[in-house]
Amino acid sequence: MRYGFWMPVFGGWLRNVPDEGMEASWSYAKRLTQDAERWGYDLTLIAELNLNDIKGTDQPALDAWSTAAALAAVTERLELMVAVRPNFHHPALFAKAAANIDRIANGRLSLNVVSSWWADEARQYGLQFDQHDDRYARTSEWLDVVHGLWSQDRFDYEGHFYRTEGAICAPKPIAKPIVYAGGESEAAKTMIAAQCDAYVMHGDPVEAIAPKIADMRARREAVGGSPMTFGMAAYAIVRDSEAEAKRELERITTVTELPAGYANFDQWLSGTQLEREMKLQEYSVSNRGLRPNLVGTPEQLKERVAEYKASGLDLLLLQMSPQAEEMERFAVQVMGTA
Repeated sequence: MRYGFWMPVFGGWLRNVPDEGMEASWSYAKRLTQDAERWGYDLTLIAELNLNDIKGTDQPALDAWSTAAALAAVTERLELMVAVRPNFHHPALFAKAAANIDRIANGRLSLNVVSSWWADEARQYGLQFDQHDDRYARTSEWLDVVHGLWSQDRFDYEGHFYRTEGAICAPKPIAKPIVYAGGESEAAKTMIAAQCDAYVMHGDPVEAIAPKIADMRARREAVGGSPMTFGMAAYAIVRDSEAEAKRELERITTVTELPAGYANFDQWLSGTQLEREMKLQEYSVSNRGLRPNLVGTPEQLKERVAEYKASGLDLLLLQMSPQAEEMERFAVQVMGTA
């Protein structure tokens, strides 16, 4: 199993806890990422939103791509998986900038392609917002352009959303960056199976994840692609006793009043095609992170990780709070690397 962590670009991950002691700042991001390399983590996921989806839209949020470029220069081993939303980036210009960051990182850049869901954010920034299936049609063309510029000396393209004439990208990435993507609609799965390298999922129990992996493997084989890898989001709490872990779980999920960002969450639900109903308690942690139940003693978490690995999962994308302290504890007690 590979272990990744979400960069706390929003100043934390708990929607019911205003101050987690991990500010949205370059100094915290740099220190955490360098420590993560030392503790043995494999990857960091840097989310891209211009508005703070966790603490409220009026709160600070780090820009994903300038943060990634800076981290590329001060790290040596970690894979930098950076989220990118096609309607916020022209693909030809993006291909040039991302190739440069990959060069700075010595080939450690990867993409997490996200077909945007937040209509209000797009409106505030004056950007196009597509309806659900059109988002994946745009993403498909966007990937065509990016991959074309990364693989050809000059690239011509004529699509519905994008057009290029003899466009040049030089220097190119050291190797083609891995493209991760997630989605639960038919349009999303079809696009991902055909054009991406890895499928990332919201958190769910093993019995729900295993058939999703089997389904995407079959879709990939049907289009003649190379084998995909699979990742999942999860929130982790490790303690010396199960009782301690459950007390921490209760602390972070207790909802006394609707937090500042709940309206954004409600909008996200209305704009997606999630396969299962989400509950208010789950709002406390993003990306269905509590459903994998990585809550308990080191032995319990090791057993659950082994079950996910047996189901075909390759990568855990972890959230914790406070992040530095909990990531080090997890590395020592579960990963056995720190």
